[in-house]
Amino acid sequence: MKALIVSDSHGLTGELQELKQKYENTVDIMIHCGDSELSPQQTELHGYQVVNGNCDFGSSYPNEIIQDVQGIRFFVTHGHLYNVKATMQNLLYRAKEAGAHIACFGHSHIMGAEVVDGVLLINPGSILLPRLRREKTYAIVEVEGHDASVTFYDLSGRLAAQQTFQLG
Repeated sequence: MKALIVSDSHGLTGELQELKQKYENTVDIMIHCGDSELSPQQTELHGYQVVNGNCDFGSSYPNEIIQDVQGIRFFVTHGHLYNVKATMQNLLYRAKEAGAHIACFGHSHIMGAEVVDGVLLINPGSILLPRLRREKTYAIVEVEGHDASVTFYDLSGRLAAQQTFQLG
């Protein structure tokens, strides 16, 4: 199973289209963790599973998505409703409640991944306004068996970071 995860694009369209064209035939799911600031009618978002962010005013996106992909359950949310800038606990509790293996979120614009209590938490960073680094990042997660590899890339396709985890 392979997934593309982006977040916090704040109005960008060309970059979302480029990522879609690059990955749509090689991943099983494309996820946008909110703050796209685009309407669902915009073609750049077609093919992405999109959640509502705190800057997605008047959108019809759901606040969360729970979706199974090849036996891996994803919980996707923006993060503002779970106070992710202060703690991961609320997000973790909701992901566990949903039975998720992987929780994808944004909001803080800080890329990172960690396993907490058996759930892989992934924030792809921001493809417009990254925090704590210069690179504008997105993530690719690949799961084989209990092994999960999370690779972060900048928009030019350069490797920003890579981590491997064991799923519970």
